Amino acid sequence: MRIRFTASKAPAAITALAALTARYGQADGRVAEVIVALGGDGFMLQTLHTAQGRGLPVYGMNCGTIGFLMNAYAEDDLPDRLRAAEETTIHPLAMRAENVKGRVTKALAINEVSLLRQGPQAAKLRVVIDGRVRLEELVCDGALVSSPAGSTAYNYSAHGPILPIGSDVLALTAMSAFRPRRWRGALLPSSAVVRFEVLEGEKRPVMADADSRSSVRDVVYVEVFSDVSITHRLLFDPGHGLEERLIGEQFT
Repeated sequence: MRIRFTASKAPAAITALAALTARYGQADGRVAEVIVALGGDGFMLQTLHTAQGRGLPVYGMNCGTIGFLMNAYAEDDLPDRLRAAEETTIHPLAMRAENVKGRVTKALAINEVSLLRQGPQAAKLRVVIDGRVRLEELVCDGALVSSPAGSTAYNYSAHGPILPIGSDVLALTAMSAFRPRRWRGALLPSSAVVRFEVLEGEKRPVMADADSRSSVRDVVYVEVFSDVSITHRLLFDPGHGLEERLIGEQFT
């Protein structure tokens, strides 16, 4: 099996990279059959973004902290583990954000697209779903749209729901909503196009962010939708797939 190893800058990941390439070799990216990512969840997201369009499955081994998207690290029998691994496919979220200068930024997010207040005052957002205004005014610290794969990340920290990996659903979650009082969000079909329009932007500036990778300040509006034209392939050890982890997370 032709394996392409990648590693984060964490010391444990660098050590693992040296050990695994010495044992199994390092395939050229043009002929690799699988990518093995060594690091934590943040590095897994980075690897998926980098591998986009190549069609290669990615198998993560945890050399970080939580490692929700990763498998346990072990040097032995790696080709056998890769052959036995279960595959999960996911689609990223697409973000289109325009700032006050009219500049449009497009980015992809595997976990979530989030809006956050930039200053001391709460943000005021109008929430539009598929062209229909659903909330004329949401006063909050921020809001996000999460994919099922990202529902245990920032979304869960903001008290959003955990979504089954196979569900055709997106989570719209508010952060510290003031009006409507304690409104936490909604579940939307994965086909939905979510548009946030910033109200009183000069007084209450807002920034948008895709997976903490692409940030846009002073946004006027942000549109978010699931991009089904792009597919990411993740590999997990049998019995420890993403669906099982999402279920198990709700009982810990």
